[in-house]
Amino acid sequence: MKQNFLNYFDSLSKYNIWMNQKIYAVCDSLSDGVRKKDMGAFFGSIHRTLDHILYGDKAWLERLRDGTFTPRDINKTLHEEWEALKTERFVVDKEIDAWVQTLTDKSLDSIFTFTSNVDKKERSVPRRILIQHLFNHQTHHRGQLTTLLSQLGLEYGSTDLPFLPELND
Repeated sequence: MKQNFLNYFDSLSKYNIWMNQKIYAVCDSLSDGVRKKDMGAFFGSIHRTLDHILYGDKAWLERLRDGTFTPRDINKTLHEEWEALKTERFVVDKEIDAWVQTLTDKSLDSIFTFTSNVDKKERSVPRRILIQHLFNHQTHHRGQLTTLLSQLGLEYGSTDLPFLPELND
Protein backbone atom coordinates (compact mmCIF):
# COMPACT_ATOMS: atom_id res chain seq x y z
CA MET A 1 0.00 0.00 0.00
CA LYS A 2 2.75 2.47 0.90
CA GLN A 3 4.50 1.94 -2.42
CA ASN A 4 1.19 2.85 -4.01
CA PHE A 5 1.32 6.23 -2.24
CA LEU A 6 4.76 6.90 -3.73
CA ASN A 7 3.46 6.05 -7.22
CA TYR A 8 0.28 8.01 -6.61
CA PHE A 9 2.16 11.15 -5.59
CA ASP A 10 4.42 10.79 -8.62
CA SER A 11 1.32 10.64 -10.86
CA LEU A 12 -0.21 13.65 -9.13
CA SER A 13 3.00 15.62 -9.55
CA LYS A 14 3.03 14.85 -13.29
CA TYR A 15 -0.67 15.71 -13.47
CA ASN A 16 0.02 19.05 -11.77
CA ILE A 17 2.67 19.92 -14.36
CA TRP A 18 0.45 18.84 -17.25
CA MET A 19 -2.58 20.79 -16.03
CA ASN A 20 -0.59 23.92 -15.27
CA GLN A 21 0.92 23.85 -18.75
CA LYS A 22 -2.58 23.58 -20.24
CA ILE A 23 -4.19 26.22 -18.02
CA TYR A 24 -1.36 28.71 -18.36
CA ALA A 25 -1.30 28.26 -22.16
CA VAL A 26 -4.98 29.19 -22.31
CA CYS A 27 -4.52 32.09 -19.88
CA ASP A 28 -1.59 33.36 -21.96
CA SER A 29 -4.11 34.16 -24.68
CA LEU A 30 -6.02 36.50 -22.35
CA SER A 31 -5.32 40.15 -21.79
CA ASP A 32 -4.09 41.18 -18.38
CA GLY A 33 -7.41 42.96 -17.86
CA VAL A 34 -9.40 39.78 -18.46
CA ARG A 35 -7.08 37.67 -16.28
CA LYS A 36 -7.44 40.20 -13.44
CA LYS A 37 -11.17 40.89 -13.81
CA ASP A 38 -13.20 39.92 -10.76
CA MET A 39 -15.44 37.14 -12.03
CA GLY A 40 -16.98 36.25 -8.68
CA ALA A 41 -14.70 33.31 -7.91
CA PHE A 42 -13.49 32.70 -4.36
CA PHE A 43 -10.31 34.65 -5.11
CA GLY A 44 -12.10 36.89 -7.60
CA SER A 45 -10.06 36.66 -10.76
CA ILE A 46 -8.24 34.08 -12.82
CA HIS A 47 -4.93 35.74 -11.92
CA ARG A 48 -5.59 35.75 -8.18
CA THR A 49 -6.77 32.13 -8.26
CA LEU A 50 -3.59 31.05 -10.07
CA ASP A 51 -1.56 33.11 -7.60
CA HIS A 52 -3.32 31.44 -4.66
CA ILE A 53 -2.53 27.96 -5.98
CA LEU A 54 1.11 28.99 -6.18
CA TYR A 55 0.89 30.40 -2.64
CA GLY A 56 -0.37 27.06 -1.34
CA ASP A 57 2.24 25.06 -3.21
CA LYS A 58 5.07 27.24 -1.91
CA ALA A 59 3.76 27.11 1.66
CA TRP A 60 3.42 23.31 1.72
CA LEU A 61 6.69 22.74 -0.10
CA GLU A 62 8.51 24.94 2.41
CA ARG A 63 6.93 23.07 5.31
CA LEU A 64 7.24 19.54 4.01
CA ARG A 65 10.49 19.67 2.07
CA ASP A 66 12.44 22.35 3.93
CA GLY A 67 10.95 22.25 7.42
CA THR A 68 10.36 26.00 7.27
CA PHE A 69 7.47 28.31 6.53
CA THR A 70 7.52 31.93 5.44
CA PRO A 71 4.35 33.55 6.83
CA ARG A 72 2.43 35.35 4.08
CA ASP A 73 -0.93 37.05 4.02
CA ILE A 74 -3.19 34.53 2.28
CA ASN A 75 -5.19 37.42 0.79
CA LYS A 76 -2.15 39.21 -0.65
CA THR A 77 -1.11 38.50 -4.23
CA LEU A 78 2.41 37.07 -4.57
CA HIS A 79 2.84 38.21 -8.19
CA GLU A 80 0.94 41.09 -9.75
CA GLU A 81 2.74 40.61 -13.08
CA TRP A 82 1.66 37.72 -15.32
CA GLU A 83 5.14 36.78 -16.55
CA ALA A 84 6.52 36.63 -13.00
CA LEU A 85 3.60 34.44 -11.87
CA LYS A 86 3.98 32.14 -14.85
CA THR A 87 7.76 31.86 -14.46
CA GLU A 88 7.58 31.00 -10.76
CA ARG A 89 4.72 28.55 -11.37
CA PHE A 90 6.86 26.39 -13.63
CA VAL A 91 9.90 26.64 -11.34
CA VAL A 92 7.81 25.47 -8.38
CA ASP A 93 6.28 22.65 -10.47
CA LYS A 94 9.80 21.32 -11.12
CA GLU A 95 10.64 21.68 -7.43
CA ILE A 96 7.54 19.74 -6.40
CA ASP A 97 8.32 16.99 -8.88
CA ALA A 98 11.96 16.72 -7.76
CA TRP A 99 10.86 16.63 -4.11
CA VAL A 100 8.24 13.94 -4.75
CA GLN A 101 11.01 11.75 -6.21
CA THR A 102 12.79 11.89 -2.82
CA LEU A 103 9.83 10.66 -0.76
CA THR A 104 10.16 7.36 1.08
CA ASP A 105 7.78 5.12 2.96
CA LYS A 106 9.35 6.34 6.18
CA SER A 107 8.84 10.00 5.30
CA LEU A 108 5.19 9.36 4.38
CA ASP A 109 4.54 7.71 7.75
CA SER A 110 6.20 10.43 9.82
CA ILE A 111 3.99 12.75 11.84
CA PHE A 112 4.24 16.39 10.86
CA THR A 113 3.30 19.18 13.26
CA PHE A 114 2.46 22.61 11.89
CA THR A 115 0.52 25.73 12.74
CA SER A 116 -2.09 26.63 10.17
CA ASN A 117 -1.73 30.02 8.54
CA VAL A 118 -5.51 30.07 8.15
CA ASP A 119 -6.83 29.40 11.68
CA LYS A 120 -3.55 29.57 13.65
CA LYS A 121 -4.18 26.14 15.23
CA GLU A 122 -1.43 23.57 15.68
CA ARG A 123 -2.02 20.18 14.10
CA SER A 124 -0.07 16.91 13.97
CA VAL A 125 -0.92 14.60 11.09
CA PRO A 126 0.85 12.01 8.94
CA ARG A 127 2.95 13.69 6.26
CA ARG A 128 1.16 11.69 3.53
CA ILE A 129 -2.11 13.43 4.43
CA LEU A 130 -0.49 16.83 3.94
CA ILE A 131 1.01 15.74 0.62
CA GLN A 132 -2.45 14.61 -0.48
CA HIS A 133 -3.74 18.01 0.63
CA LEU A 134 -1.13 19.83 -1.47
CA PHE A 135 -2.36 18.09 -4.62
CA ASN A 136 -6.04 18.23 -3.63
CA HIS A 137 -5.74 21.99 -3.04
CA GLN A 138 -4.37 22.49 -6.56
CA THR A 139 -7.14 20.42 -8.12
CA HIS A 140 -9.85 22.17 -6.12
CA HIS A 141 -8.81 25.63 -7.30
CA ARG A 142 -8.06 24.51 -10.87
CA GLY A 143 -11.68 23.38 -10.96
CA GLN A 144 -12.66 26.95 -10.18
CA LEU A 145 -10.35 28.12 -12.97
CA THR A 146 -11.87 25.79 -15.54
CA THR A 147 -15.29 27.18 -14.65
CA LEU A 148 -14.04 30.73 -15.22
CA LEU A 149 -12.39 29.75 -18.50
CA SER A 150 -15.60 28.01 -19.61
CA GLN A 151 -17.57 31.17 -18.83
CA LEU A 152 -15.22 33.00 -21.19
CA GLY A 153 -15.88 30.37 -23.88
CA LEU A 154 -12.30 29.06 -23.78
CA GLU A 155 -11.29 25.45 -24.38
CA TYR A 156 -8.67 23.82 -22.16
CA GLY A 157 -9.14 20.15 -23.06
CA SER A 158 -9.60 17.22 -20.75
CA THR A 159 -8.77 17.62 -17.09
CA ASP A 160 -9.18 13.94 -16.27
CA LEU A 161 -6.24 12.14 -14.68
CA PRO A 162 -6.57 9.08 -16.98
CA PHE A 163 -5.75 11.39 -19.93
CA LEU A 164 -2.36 12.32 -18.45
CA PRO A 165 0.02 11.64 -21.36
CA GLU A 166 2.51 9.73 -19.16
CA LEU A 167 -0.20 7.20 -18.35
CA ASN A 168 -0.94 6.61 -22.02
CA ASP A 169 2.56 6.11 -23.45
